[in-house]
Amino acid sequence: MTRLGFDPARLGFALRTAPLACLALYIAWAMGLEHPQWAAMTVWATAQPSRGQLLEKGLFRSLGTVVGALAGVLLVWASGGQPAWLAPGLAAWIALCAFWGNVLRGFVSYGFILAGYSAAMVSLLDSGHPDHVLLLGLDRMATVLVGALTALAAGWLITPALPAQGLPGRVNALTARLLRAMAEPGTADTTPLLREMAAIEEALEAHGAGSLRQRRAVRAIRLLLTAEVSAILWLKSRRVPAPGIAAMLLAAAEAVEAGRTPALDAERDGDVPLCEVLARLSACLAQGAVTLPGHPLVLHRDWVGARQAAMRALAAMLGVGLLWVLSGWEGGAFMLLGTAVMTSLFSTMDNPALVMRFVAQGQVLGVAGALACRWLAWPWATDAQQLVLLMMPFIMLGVPILAHRRTAPMGFDYCMVMLLMSQPHFPLAGSFQHSLAMGAAVVAGPAVALCFYRLVYPTDARSRMRVLVAMMVRELRDMAAPGATPSPTLWRARLYHRLLRLVGWAEKTGASGAADGGLAVLALGGAVLRLQALRREALPDGCTRAVAAALKRLHQDPGDAGTVLAIAATRLERAGRAEAEAMRFAVRALAAQRGFFA
Repeated sequence: MTRLGFDPARLGFALRTAPLACLALYIAWAMGLEHPQWAAMTVWATAQPSRGQLLEKGLFRSLGTVVGALAGVLLVWASGGQPAWLAPGLAAWIALCAFWGNVLRGFVSYGFILAGYSAAMVSLLDSGHPDHVLLLGLDRMATVLVGALTALAAGWLITPALPAQGLPGRVNALTARLLRAMAEPGTADTTPLLREMAAIEEALEAHGAGSLRQRRAVRAIRLLLTAEVSAILWLKSRRVPAPGIAAMLLAAAEAVEAGRTPALDAERDGDVPLCEVLARLSACLAQGAVTLPGHPLVLHRDWVGARQAAMRALAAMLGVGLLWVLSGWEGGAFMLLGTAVMTSLFSTMDNPALVMRFVAQGQVLGVAGALACRWLAWPWATDAQQLVLLMMPFIMLGVPILAHRRTAPMGFDYCMVMLLMSQPHFPLAGSFQHSLAMGAAVVAGPAVALCFYRLVYPTDARSRMRVLVAMMVRELRDMAAPGATPSPTLWRARLYHRLLRLVGWAEKTGASGAADGGLAVLALGGAVLRLQALRREALPDGCTRAVAAALKRLHQDPGDAGTVLAIAATRLERAGRAEAEAMRFAVRALAAQRGFFA
């Protein structure tokens, strides 16, 4: 199978999932639900490679569906089923859900996205009969619950658990490497360490899914990673620890590799920054540490990207909604539904425009599968049960499509669209032309979304990285503003996580210098915090003017503050202030990263 181009892992996943989708379809039909195919769609959407992810995604899919179905019912009632009122209301709801779906992470984000397009499914699939919307909403909830429970109950037995030692082992190896680098900072290269931290951070959401104990472990790892970022900043300063401290760091590395809690104490060295770093590392490495007084865990939220996703979804929905209202085309509702799914679900992707091409191809395959099922297979059926049974070969056809390396990016969309367009009602009704028109309306959704992803706030990994850099620099400007009282602990905690996200984006884009640029922001922010503290002290006149000038320039343009920071460092050094060293460190970091700040 491998020689034929099939991926063994994907093949095993598809062979586990497709029979469960068939089972959910049959159960939902046997229960008398109107859209049993939605239960099979839920199995495909809920299926995950590990039990914890399966449990958590099933939970948030169910919650998102219930909230979305209720919202769809309310939208239809409020609009009276009139497209002129329904389309704007639905556009606003999709935009709201897309916003929070991009702010939050993991399966919580998925739940918000699902709440958006579930409302679209309830309000648009039978838009010509608003008096049936409550029954349609209840049917949507019931079928999704059937699919989620089927996937969970049967999938739990055949889905493997997440390997228990994989991620903790990587964390211990990283920590040992870092401690050895701190023992010999002159020869340490921090970039590989930051890359590994970013890779671990990106894998944490999946590792903590489905278990409160795992969630606590993930929080502890995140605290440790932020402490290790502060150690990287100390490494960049190129300080050399005393021989006794270096020996202690090497012994601590060996203890971490052996699974023991290391003993870290640098108070006798007299290096205050190193003392702070090691105290934080020691607290994080203590077994079971999930909270650190004075060191909160603050995660980066992409508020800018979320606003852009909401505005893009709103514009696309209003545009397609206007086309539906003006044309009166029956397929306009299906086209609006496809647009709702595409502009919300894929807005969280690194490069949604690139993904849309594969989605469109998969949806064309799905439409072809649905047409073949309806017009080649179903005419042979003599009752509703045979309609359901004749759908199953087309569901199983998703297995080779999902498992083959050439067609894998299209497989999921084939399965979902084929099921979406195949409603097993007996006796059969409609014409081939009508089915073809509905298929064209569904496929139009990705085409519309592709246009908006390219034209309205074009999004890819590079643009997301640029937004993140701009947020980091903008925060420096805000911290240096007159009267600002920034919290050092909150700023550092948020920036440590942003730095890891930045390194992750840089790895995806091949950008160079991102790690050093992020560390320069840390150095510059430390200087801003010290300057704000100095401004409230009684200093010689020359120092007071230099501090004020440095803060003013940092507020205007942090990337062009090197000269005034150097002047402030000289004045503070003459006054015997220890803060001069932090100013000079910031000047060196800024001089090496002018392009980053520009």
